[in-house]
Amino acid sequence: MATYAPTEHTQVKRLAKRGVYDHEQVHAILDEGLVCHIGFTADGQTYVIPTSYARSGDQIYIHGSAASRMLRTLEQGVDMCLTVTLVDGFVLARSVFHHSMNYRSVVVLGKARLVTDPGEKLAAMRCFTNRMVAARWEEARQPTEQELKSTNVLALRLEEVSAKVRTGPPLDDEDDYALPVWAGVVPIKLQLGEPVADGRVLEGVPVFEKSRLARR
Repeated sequence: MATYAPTEHTQVKRLAKRGVYDHEQVHAILDEGLVCHIGFTADGQTYVIPTSYARSGDQIYIHGSAASRMLRTLEQGVDMCLTVTLVDGFVLARSVFHHSMNYRSVVVLGKARLVTDPGEKLAAMRCFTNRMVAARWEEARQPTEQELKSTNVLALRLEEVSAKVRTGPPLDDEDDYALPVWAGVVPIKLQLGEPVADGRVLEGVPVFEKSRLARR
C-alpha cells in the first residue's frame, strides 16, 4: 500500500490514531470534496481563501483569474497550505465535553507551480469541468484563446500530505453511560437537488439527467 511519509509538519500528533497517510484514502477524500481552503502569506498578511480544485494523479490543480492576488502570489513559489474537510456527522455524547463530529480531512503542504504548457493547461481545465459532470467538457464549448489567456492554472504536487479521520459513536466516560441522555451520531450528507434550466435552453435539447451526478 503506497503511503505519504509523515514529516515534522504533517505527522498527526493530537489523537495520532486518527492519522491517515495511505494514498487511496487521501485521494478518496480529495475526490469527494468540492471546496478547498488555501492558506498563504502576502505582504505580511496571512490569508485563507476558499476555492474549487481538481485532482489528477499526484497533483492538485487550482485555477482562476490571471489577476487574482492569490494565484499571482502562489505562482512565485511561496509556501502554501491546502486543506479539504468533509463533515460526516454530529457526534452527540452524554456529556457536553465529549460531543464531537465525524469528519475526514486532508492537509497538503508545498509550493505551487504555474502551468505553462498549453496541453497540460487544457487537460487541467478539462479535469475541473468533468469533475462536476462526467463528459461535460466534451459537450460544452471549448475555451477561446482569450479565455485561456485570462485564466491561470497552478499545480501542487501531493508530497507532504496527511489526512485525519474520525468515525464511530461518542466515547463517554464510563459513569456517564448511566445518564438518561440520548447519545449517538446524526449523519450529515450533501444532497443534490433537481436541475433547474436557465430559461434559455434551446428547444429540443435533452433535459439534464441528474443521474450523471450519481457519483456525488
